[in-house]
Amino acid sequence: MYDHAYTILGIVVAVFLIAKALRLSTELSMLASAIAAAAYHGAVWSGEVPIRHLVEGTFTYFDVCLIFISATFFMALVKESGGVAFIVRRIVGAFRTQRVICLLLLTLVMLIPGALTGSGATSVLTVGALVGSVLTAMGVDDTRKTAAIFMTAAMSAAAPPINLWAMMAAAGANMPYIGFNGPLAVLSISGALFSMFWLAGRGGVPVDENVMERLPQPPERMNWLRVLTPFVVFAALLLAGRVRPFDFPILGLPMIFMISAFVVWLLSPVKLAVWDILTQTVRNLLPLVGIMVVVGALIQVLALSGARGVISLHVVILPLEVLFATLFIILPVSEGILQYAVAPLLGVPLIMLFNMKGMDVIVALSAMSVLWPIGDCLPPTAVVGRASVMELNYKGRYFGEFVVACLVPMAFVAICCTLFLVYSKQLAFLTL
Repeated sequence: MYDHAYTILGIVVAVFLIAKALRLSTELSMLASAIAAAAYHGAVWSGEVPIRHLVEGTFTYFDVCLIFISATFFMALVKESGGVAFIVRRIVGAFRTQRVICLLLLTLVMLIPGALTGSGATSVLTVGALVGSVLTAMGVDDTRKTAAIFMTAAMSAAAPPINLWAMMAAAGANMPYIGFNGPLAVLSISGALFSMFWLAGRGGVPVDENVMERLPQPPERMNWLRVLTPFVVFAALLLAGRVRPFDFPILGLPMIFMISAFVVWLLSPVKLAVWDILTQTVRNLLPLVGIMVVVGALIQVLALSGARGVISLHVVILPLEVLFATLFIILPVSEGILQYAVAPLLGVPLIMLFNMKGMDVIVALSAMSVLWPIGDCLPPTAVVGRASVMELNYKGRYFGEFVVACLVPMAFVAICCTLFLVYSKQLAFLTL
């Protein structure tokens, strides 16, 4: 059985590397790995390819995909209605001469899209260019500006209420996604604030007085009531099910996001091409949704063949000291290679290990789920890093300048997450 499991792992790695060498996307490379492993397992054990397991695996994260699409659609409507431009212009207009307050509010603006969608790329694509324009007016150079946008976007993906890494790992471990808001908020907000102020806190004039001319003009009838009401509706529906669980129906996050999107449409001062926005949203999300679909199939095949059990075994026998000393490197690097696939692949056995060692698994998983997204600037995927460079039209060297500028904020996040892992039991009060 061990030989068979090791062979399956070897096939997965070999096929993935060959597919990447042939310039296939990460999603197709992982799908090829899953099919090859399933074919070998079927040939050895049953004489046929276990197609049922491949299909069944693609639906493992179906609920997560629905959350992802509905949340991003909601944010896209807010942007197209002029809400994002309105917020940024009001922040700059009111606090142009107060650099600290302006940076605090810009960090909040960067955090909201990713926190609601679970995707750092969504933060970059919806508000990255606007925030980048303000940072330029503050005298921040292109390299530090792009690094600030990436780091805050990465922290927005880790911020509650939607953290896809924690959700996927928790689902794989049959663990409810409850109690994560506290530790995720502390780590992600701290990381975002440190990154913004480290990279953009120094400068001369608080904001160039001509910046308002370079920011997009929102519709004339846009106001705070139209902007904030959809978010109030979202928060009210989210809290109602928790405050009155036996009296309020369970709507689910996809339905809550769609109701909030409907409110945006009702209150929008301009006519929204809803169907066009929806189709564009789905097109933009195809790579990320696709990777979650193929991850489910790959994990199903690994579980069927025993390879997932072998990975779990090797993880749980490692000393805690070794994990504490290496996870801050292993997790970001693995994220750069496999994206969300690392959450169920490494997260589930680590949850089991931490539980056996008496650690608080919610705090521990929260720490890991903030470490993973900082690897989104690393090859071969580098989804959020590439999105930041493209959206801000960055012309500098990717590794020599952009990634180097991110190293200090990444180190700060890594240190904080490692401390949360080491002292998870003492920090358990954050899960209440």
